[in-house]
Amino acid sequence: MITTAAISDIRDQVNAWRIKGETVAFVPTMGNLHQGHITLVNRALKQADHVVVSIFVNPLQFGKNEDLGAYPRTLAADKQALVDAGAALLFTPTPETIYPKGLDKQTFIEVPEIGDELCGASRPGHFRGVATVVNKLFNIVQPDMAFFGNKDFQQLLVIKTMVADLSLPINIIGVETIREPSGLAMSSRNGYLTAEEKINAAALKQALDQMALSIQQGESIIEASQHATASLIEAGFTPDYLEVRNSSNLQPVNAEDKSLVIVAAAYLGKARLIDNLTFDR
Repeated sequence: MITTAAISDIRDQVNAWRIKGETVAFVPTMGNLHQGHITLVNRALKQADHVVVSIFVNPLQFGKNEDLGAYPRTLAADKQALVDAGAALLFTPTPETIYPKGLDKQTFIEVPEIGDELCGASRPGHFRGVATVVNKLFNIVQPDMAFFGNKDFQQLLVIKTMVADLSLPINIIGVETIREPSGLAMSSRNGYLTAEEKINAAALKQALDQMALSIQQGESIIEASQHATASLIEAGFTPDYLEVRNSSNLQPVNAEDKSLVIVAAAYLGKARLIDNLTFDR
């Protein structure tokens, strides 16, 4: 596996593959890789000749009081995991490489509406940072396709919308959420949980499962949400939001909507955990 922090190296290698008519898949990450990330690489290898992975903890998507400095960085272990998985190229840029003029002078991209609610409301500027860095990485790597986890449901829709709105020639592919045996969605932020909190964290997925079942059985969305919120508080969570939305556009549900998604974010100790569940009613 080639590892580089230089944009020119990425472009030279991708161009060499292109000349041979080979396809390129891209998996952008912030590192501290777990099985969820490796699943993205595995899926990408099934659909492309070469897989490029980036590791970049993007300061533009962190708020002033968020965990940028504490975000786990495990580059040596990440490299080995990617070698074992079969990635061809690892891009490890610095903030100075991605934002040479600094964050305050960086041209940015915003995805209106879909990026303004839920995590966008709780973390102002977050999806501006996500859309901007992903667009920059797309322009650097110029992949045929890019892979993202479904756990970050709103992020995936933000990126799909950006790609469609800006007519980018990239196929965006969502991959199923990989979970711990308890049902807890794998996340780099799970490392913030104590042993006891990690046991209690399984209640998040359980609450979503019960909420979906209750709605399918005829309970109102409001009542199901109230019961799920109460169960999370009982398990030690501080809920940020717990909502049912249209799964195609994250708009509030109307009477005709059949394909739904429950989206949730909740704090447990130092960790802010997110999860989602799509279902039909």
